[in-house]
Amino acid sequence: MPTTLITGANRGLGLEFVRQYAEAGWRVLACCRDPKAAADLTDLAGGSGGRVTVHALDVTDPARAAALAAELDGEAIDLLLNNAGVYEREGPLGQLDLAAWERSFRVNTLAPIQLSAALVEHVARSQGKRIVNVTSLMGSIGDNQSGGSYAYRSSKAALNMATVCLAKDLRPRGITCLLLHPGWVKTDMGGPDAPVDVPTSVAGLANVIAKRAGTKKHAFVDFEGADLAW
Repeated sequence: MPTTLITGANRGLGLEFVRQYAEAGWRVLACCRDPKAAADLTDLAGGSGGRVTVHALDVTDPARAAALAAELDGEAIDLLLNNAGVYEREGPLGQLDLAAWERSFRVNTLAPIQLSAALVEHVARSQGKRIVNVTSLMGSIGDNQSGGSYAYRSSKAALNMATVCLAKDLRPRGITCLLLHPGWVKTDMGGPDAPVDVPTSVAGLANVIAKRAGTKKHAFVDFEGADLAW
């Protein structure tokens, strides 16, 4: 049975990733900051027949990432899915919230790379050998036509670059690193006007992950499998 570890698993895309991978027969290590407040996730885990286990993880806390790695010592993780992210609302140029910008980098950029480093041995000993970072087309420099959203755009652009570095560093170990754009999705972050529903996005992303495994050492693609401009 393959194993995936998913961050931000308590709602939105993360919760749907847990549901779809568990239904597909995977073992799922579902991580969120406060499991006691994650009723939907704990209910899902309770009805999974033991395939889903819930783990407390603040992705911005390196000590907690190291502790989780120690708790999982000796286990193989076929797919590390760094899904947790934030979109900090911000004012116009001249009124930018620098603290929010820093939070964006801690969650969206630093956390996925830190957790990947903490769990790289677990991924390397697996059959799947995949690290997937959920990014956004808003992190594309080539696609930026509107400006604005400084914190989110820059944190995702930085994640893209860091993931390319990660892919090159892990290439000798046979680990594939992917950057996936889920589309504009109807979540708390995407809002009710988004054109893509959560199950459709996650099903597409899971399909891309399966198809791209081992075919490229890094890629920036959307949930329909289209390559995106960096």
